[in-house]
Amino acid sequence: MYYVTLVLSAESLSVHQYTCLESMCTVVLLLFLSASSLTHSPLSPVGKLVIADTKWPLLLRTKHILIGNKGELHIGSPDCPYKGNLTISLFGRLDDSDEEHSYFGRKYIGVGTGGTLEIHGQNKLSWTFLNKTLNPGQSNQNNYLYQRSWGNRSVKDTNDFVSFCVSLLISLCSNRFDTYRSKNESRRLAKYVDGVEAGLILAMVVNDEGSNNLEDSAKKSISRLGSHHISSLGFRYALQYCFEMKHVSLWQLVMETVFFYFLYKNKGKINASISIDVLSNSSILELSDHPAGWGSGDRVVVASTDYSMHQAEEFTLLPCPTCKSNEVKVKGKAKFVHVGEEVDGVDMRAEVGLLSRNILLRGEMEPGCYGNEACKFFSFDTFGGHLKRGFRAVHISGVELQHMGQQTMGHYPVHFHMNGDVDEKGGYDPPTSVSDLSIHHSFSRCVTIHSSNGLLVKDVVGYDTLGHCFFTEDGPEERNTFDHCLGLMVRAGTLLPSDRDSKMCRDITDGAYPGYVANPRQDCSATSTFWIANPNNNLINCAAAGSEETGFWFIFHHVPTGPSEGLYSPGHTEHTPMGQFTNNRAHSNYRAGMILDNGVKTTQANDRDKRPFLSLVGARYGPHQDADPFKPRVPALIHHFVAYKNQDHGAWLRGGDVWLDDCQFADNGIGLTLASGGTFPDDDGSHQQVKNSLFVGESENHGMLLPDNNVWGPGGSDPIGRTLPHGIDFPIRGMQIYDGPINVQNCTFRKYTAMDGRHTSAFGFRLNNSWQSCPNNNVTDITFDHITSRVFFGEPGPWFNKMQMDGDKTTIFHDIDGSVSEYPGAFLVKEDNWLLRHPDCIDVPDWKAAICSGHYAQIYVQTRNPANLNMLIVRDEYPDRPLALEGALGKRKHYQQFQPVITLAKGYTIHWDQAAPAEVTIWLINFNRNDWINVGLCYPQGTTFTIISDIHNRLTKQTRKTGVFMRTTQRDKINHSHLARGYYYWEEDTGLLFLKVKAHNDREQFSFCSVKGCERVKITAVIPKGSLPSNCLAQAYPRHAELPVVDVPMPRKMPNLVSSYTEVSNQPLFSSGIDTVLACSYPCLHLCHGLQTIPEKVYSVVGWIILLKEAFAISEYTCQEEMYVVCVPPTLTFR
Repeated sequence: MYYVTLVLSAESLSVHQYTCLESMCTVVLLLFLSASSLTHSPLSPVGKLVIADTKWPLLLRTKHILIGNKGELHIGSPDCPYKGNLTISLFGRLDDSDEEHSYFGRKYIGVGTGGTLEIHGQNKLSWTFLNKTLNPGQSNQNNYLYQRSWGNRSVKDTNDFVSFCVSLLISLCSNRFDTYRSKNESRRLAKYVDGVEAGLILAMVVNDEGSNNLEDSAKKSISRLGSHHISSLGFRYALQYCFEMKHVSLWQLVMETVFFYFLYKNKGKINASISIDVLSNSSILELSDHPAGWGSGDRVVVASTDYSMHQAEEFTLLPCPTCKSNEVKVKGKAKFVHVGEEVDGVDMRAEVGLLSRNILLRGEMEPGCYGNEACKFFSFDTFGGHLKRGFRAVHISGVELQHMGQQTMGHYPVHFHMNGDVDEKGGYDPPTSVSDLSIHHSFSRCVTIHSSNGLLVKDVVGYDTLGHCFFTEDGPEERNTFDHCLGLMVRAGTLLPSDRDSKMCRDITDGAYPGYVANPRQDCSATSTFWIANPNNNLINCAAAGSEETGFWFIFHHVPTGPSEGLYSPGHTEHTPMGQFTNNRAHSNYRAGMILDNGVKTTQANDRDKRPFLSLVGARYGPHQDADPFKPRVPALIHHFVAYKNQDHGAWLRGGDVWLDDCQFADNGIGLTLASGGTFPDDDGSHQQVKNSLFVGESENHGMLLPDNNVWGPGGSDPIGRTLPHGIDFPIRGMQIYDGPINVQNCTFRKYTAMDGRHTSAFGFRLNNSWQSCPNNNVTDITFDHITSRVFFGEPGPWFNKMQMDGDKTTIFHDIDGSVSEYPGAFLVKEDNWLLRHPDCIDVPDWKAAICSGHYAQIYVQTRNPANLNMLIVRDEYPDRPLALEGALGKRKHYQQFQPVITLAKGYTIHWDQAAPAEVTIWLINFNRNDWINVGLCYPQGTTFTIISDIHNRLTKQTRKTGVFMRTTQRDKINHSHLARGYYYWEEDTGLLFLKVKAHNDREQFSFCSVKGCERVKITAVIPKGSLPSNCLAQAYPRHAELPVVDVPMPRKMPNLVSSYTEVSNQPLFSSGIDTVLACSYPCLHLCHGLQTIPEKVYSVVGWIILLKEAFAISEYTCQEEMYVVCVPPTLTFR
């Protein structure tokens, strides 16, 4: 062995050489740094180490490497990457007795302030996709088939002895030996057989008279190969055969079988067919790219394409000189299905990541866990190496990091800590970057960016790690770019509450208030592949291919904490515009492919809030120019995001102005939920939208049945067995409508198939929802393909529970063009919500819905003293159909809020299950100017009132009084209220306080409130003590009942425009139905407006399909000269 010992210090650099004990040896570099030299920066001021290329594998084994001020370590360069094999092995234990570094700790490569680290390994393709599906047990290797036919028996082609050989190098040769006619042919055959090289398969096919001149020399040659039949070959042994195989030595492969058969066809022609199937412990992976730099012995990982991330598989590459430029051969066979194609329009190709690099940084590990808190949760040693920087220049590429990271804070495989601007803005030329890294089997994260900006992280593979993989820490991190990064198999870790799984969350009590019992789903359970604490970062071409929780999670720190404290003002990140988020994908995650929601608790635990520091809390995102909520909104754009096989959600996105375009969702429990800020959109006037996107309920990617897979059952348009996201009765939904306002435009929904006991639907609603549902939620230009249920509003039963929460009862959306309901302009409402129905509404029992028309808005009824009561609201036109509401905020709040959707210009009464509250505030939500309703609120006799109107500006938190309500003795006078003075009527015998609530200001399109703020009416009541529950229903009706009136006529149903006539007919051209497709078999079409014929337009429509996407009335006119005359309005469009 050849040893080189390097002693590096500020004063000296010496090399001591020892004798090489072997001609082929590994060079081992032993680096010893004394404690004193560590203190004084051993590579400062003259320390510089350049490791030159060598043909010998190098091993540098050390406890740590510290690069101090002006110290430098260079291994290769961007223009001349290191080509040899170098391993830097970091050893040491957590409980070592020597003093650890105050900043870097133990077992590290540390780059101090002013230090330089340049490591550049060979350029290799970091990751790509499968281009062909790999099935379990399938090799994808080419099998061999040879076919040969002979002519009639009476000509010279009969009585042949034919052989051919197949080379393992995929060469094919064929020879014919006519041993019926000539002994010379027999001798030529013997010579040929003796000359066949090892490594070839020799197969022989005998036609029936080949034994005539077959000499013993040929028989002996064939017998030496192992034939048991050639010596007894006789006359017309047409079906006699011999099969021989020489030992394969070239590739050490074992051939399964060579078999052949004869088919006697018409006129005596004979066909012989021989196939050779390869039975080997190897597989061929067909890739979408040329795997540049990949070589024999390299390790790769193939991602799962099912719900479980644990179906990812590792393989070792084998030599394959016969592989195509986009193929590699790997050792072993797949255990699981790995999809390599587009399925139902969604790109579901498995990612294939390279794990091996020629430069390896690794931690040396103990055989098992020892002596720290992590051993409660892990059986293995989690004290790996780590790399941390505070530097002058760092660029790392082409490096493998294995067994790096520690389950201790601040020690990660790659860690940029408090570096500020590391791009041109900070004076770095070239900008700081890490690229082409393979980080695997890590014990804490992959790449951590803490209070550092402008870093490029490109072509990095992170696999099998504990805790968030690509991690931005506190919120100040901006302008960093993750480009073409792949993360998979991301498991829970112990460091932060958000890293922890349920067990860790309950068992780790550090930071919690004494006695606090954690709620894992609320406080923790957020392990993510990409954890983004500031939206102003770029994610481009990245893949999150399997996490215990979530693929991409945008999280918000209201204020920065720890060393970052004070770096931005409170709430800055919640208003920061999103960076570029383009062409990313997420699959095989338990919770969601993507979440944009929540914050972290930035205060320590106390008796008022007992949760641990950095637990998950609520937060709302509303991006604005310069992160200033008083400046214009800047929508967060999510372009071409692909999410499939995520058990819970493809994406859950909460906040203002989040827009998705050209996205794909497939095989998720719920495709997409767009959530606003709760009872209000946090950023009033914002909205969310998804357009030009595809939703697939249950694709042809069926997954596979496994012994431990409990979620398997029938499903899809071909109800056969498949893996399922949750239980077999889980109601799969494409677009889940929650609160709003949202817009769904030009989207396709495919293969949502309801089954007995399972309510699958293209559109659905959030289950067990206590929040509001905005009547401005709208859909347009929706296409359905293989759908059995377009919408399902829910019914009591599994998953839906009792359907008694407020949001369950008030769901609504607007079908602008009728592409869902076939009634353009209609609203879809819950079938039993009589606040919104009228006599002409159309019931759709399968949807548990009604199709209605009307002008709709909302009122928010806030109550105090008491707040824990229930409310009953009744529309005067349907007094026997009250709507009972429990409130949106739970019963422990100091106030309650009820949020019914109402039909405008109607009368309502409100009742309580306790004595009426002393304070009621009615907010006018989604009211346009001059919109109104009349309200009668039930109070006990003897109550006195003070009633005012005001405007509340939710941005400035200021409220301005706008008017007062005076008591009147004439009920009709309440209709003469104006802004400064309104009137209320107290009908004491019924206990009803009547007033008219009316909007006096304009409202922007997506705002809940007016341009001047939220208009409100505030009622303060002095209620006699000991009053009984304030329910006035019996006194109010039928006295105040009214006949139902249809204020907005129902739209006409869109016709089913299908024509299949082959001759002129007087039959109706159009019929009612679900589709809006006209398939014209006539050569011409004549259009007119109403009864006024316009100049004739002749269209060639043979085989042409016209989609009619606008609402119109159609009348049939007389057929003349094989032409239909169809009447349409000018707004009709064709495409």
